[in-house]
Amino acid sequence: MTKTVAFPQNRTCPYHPPTGYPRTEEERPLSRVTLWDGRSVWLVTGHAAARALLADQRLSTDSTRDDFPLPTERASAVRRRRRAALLGWDDPEHNAQRRMLIPSFTLKRAETLRPRIQETVDRLLDAMVAQGPTAELVSAFALPVPSIVICDLLGVPYADHDFFEEQSRRLLRGPTAADTEDALARLEDYLGDLIDQKRLKPGEGVLDDLVARGSGDGGPERRELVQLATILLVAGHETTANMISLGTYTLLRHPERLAELRADPTLVPAAVEELLRFLSIADGLLRVAREDIDVEGTVIRAGEGVVFSTSVINRDAAAYSDPDSLDWARSARHHVAFGFGIHQCLGQNLARAELEIALGTLLRRLPGLRLAVPAEEIPFKPGDTIQGMLELPVTW
Repeated sequence: MTKTVAFPQNRTCPYHPPTGYPRTEEERPLSRVTLWDGRSVWLVTGHAAARALLADQRLSTDSTRDDFPLPTERASAVRRRRRAALLGWDDPEHNAQRRMLIPSFTLKRAETLRPRIQETVDRLLDAMVAQGPTAELVSAFALPVPSIVICDLLGVPYADHDFFEEQSRRLLRGPTAADTEDALARLEDYLGDLIDQKRLKPGEGVLDDLVARGSGDGGPERRELVQLATILLVAGHETTANMISLGTYTLLRHPERLAELRADPTLVPAAVEELLRFLSIADGLLRVAREDIDVEGTVIRAGEGVVFSTSVINRDAAAYSDPDSLDWARSARHHVAFGFGIHQCLGQNLARAELEIALGTLLRRLPGLRLAVPAEEIPFKPGDTIQGMLELPVTW
């Protein structure tokens, strides 16, 4: 048994896992970590063990359970009272929610959205270049790209983006539990009002489709619609925005890999997959055991919490050769950056399309792109939230 360490921890480099987490080449695929409230839980760091456990329905995602592991005081205050749609439900309820949404997030659907995504990316870059030759990339590009796309898809007015982006920020990084609870309440009130408006005057979007379905027998009730809308809106822009900003920073810090992409743009899809593995921005998937589970000779007891460090799992040397390096030629598709099993990210096809278009176009349009300040002066996010850049000053 290894010495217990704290979870979560801050990264010392924005694109590498926290140095305090055990690595699988040194430790077993499971070890003990301690949460903010002193509770000891299992940390999964082995790739094979992670994929097996994430597909094991003896692990629950029900955050309202008293024994569910919650990594921060903020998360504890919110999730025990309000179970998140999709993420906080086990089957059969989870399956019913997911089935309603699958048609809107298929690979085919994502492909049909590519022209609109390209148009959005081009328009934002036109504006950035016109105001250049320097810019703060998060606010000028990385955040608005997925915000505009998810608003179009859901049927949420982009005119309200300042409001819901601020509430999303408070929800994920609020300094106190009260701040986080207030942000969630404001988001749910806003989306509840929007859903009520859509009942009276339907439009085009995923939320409009869900509202129409909810008006029939067996459809989702208003409360469930609000929860679904909240998770889709927040996850739909926060995760991709962080991948765009951190992905750009990482490329600028790896000039040889960046030069390869500039020389051969057909490498962009492979590069996006490798960046998803390498960055692992959603670092800390949470479960609780409903039954005893044996994992390579270690027994997770019923009621024990389980945390998956995706950043370490995706650097497992047993799954990836030279895992701490970027390699566009490797086959990285079996990473767990989107999770695995029945709760694997519903929006992964859309995210890949956005990342390929945003990063590929950015590199093509701005061949001289570089950091505007020393790398060590650029702030990035703490370890208790989705990983990414707080700001990214660039020039070209």
